[in-house]
Amino acid sequence: MILATLLYRMSHLLVGVLAVTQLRRGHPVQYAGVALAVGLSVLTFGAALQRGWFDRWHVGADVLLSGCVLPFVLWGWGGSHSSDSLGWAMLIGTSGMAVAAIALDRLQAVAALVVLALTHLIAYFLVDARAGVLVGHLSSLVSSAAIAGIFWWYLRRQGHLLDEANVRAVEAEVHRARYAERLAHHRALHDTVLATLTALAAGGIDGNSSQVRERCAREAAYLRRLIQRTSDELPHHTVGAALEEAVGSVESLGLRVTTQYHALPEVPPAAAAALADATREALNNVRRHAGTGYAFLTAAGSDDGGIVITVVDRGTGFDLGNHVPGLGLRLSVYARMTEAGGRASVDSAPGEGVRVELRWPT
Repeated sequence: MILATLLYRMSHLLVGVLAVTQLRRGHPVQYAGVALAVGLSVLTFGAALQRGWFDRWHVGADVLLSGCVLPFVLWGWGGSHSSDSLGWAMLIGTSGMAVAAIALDRLQAVAALVVLALTHLIAYFLVDARAGVLVGHLSSLVSSAAIAGIFWWYLRRQGHLLDEANVRAVEAEVHRARYAERLAHHRALHDTVLATLTALAAGGIDGNSSQVRERCAREAAYLRRLIQRTSDELPHHTVGAALEEAVGSVESLGLRVTTQYHALPEVPPAAAAALADATREALNNVRRHAGTGYAFLTAAGSDDGGIVITVVDRGTGFDLGNHVPGLGLRLSVYARMTEAGGRASVDSAPGEGVRVELRWPT
């Protein structure tokens, strides 16, 4: 709005300069009037550009001096006794009214419009201006204020709408982040604490064994860390160490795992954590559903610098065509690998066991 009204004022100043140099060449009061209008414009718009908005005192001074006083000075001492020689000063008041419409409050803007309209009426009567000139100028004065006010209202309205949209976007992002955090906690609990409790409830293991007690202690410590840690904390260890930790947690529940590692690459901590957690859930599925106490895990670097992990069992298997993946397979294996930039695939047939392949990156 500052730039728009500044351009409006500059167009009127240009008209004033041309009118003075062509119609009243050499008249000092006319040049002094132009200098006054330029000086007030520099004060009003220069301060607005520097501060970010208009100063009301500057705007009021511009309206009174440029819009109300200047026409009478030109008529009394500048030899402007016709509407043609006085018109440029009236235009200065018109652009001043546009600024007043956006910089002053409603009552002040209406007062400025009334004062300008009355003084300009009197000034045009003094120079015997035609009715058409008088009506045209008053119409321009009112329309300048109305257009500037409507434009300013529209910009503020759009700003409020944009602010509301930003607030809604932030709230949606906060909701999404909270949902992602709850989902991460759910997966972690499903793969660790819930797996331990399910094994104990099924009665397939001895709850008093040292391995089970050790695992329960680890899970209790894990729960405490899960409550205390922030969502951006990740275990910073190698993928080999992460896999060994996952294998150890499942072996403590009675599953025997044969592992083989070859040329494991360096992967980001987030990817290492996702691979280990997905591997743990695949091994948990073997212990719960395969009907066998053995599993085989291989992990090796791929030609593209990534890693491929396979978990194989020789259990009962299942028909892929008629099988609906459970919650653990969907969230803790498929979704987890996808979010980490990798992918998971499952191959099985009745009586042929299950083969789970984890590949990172995709």
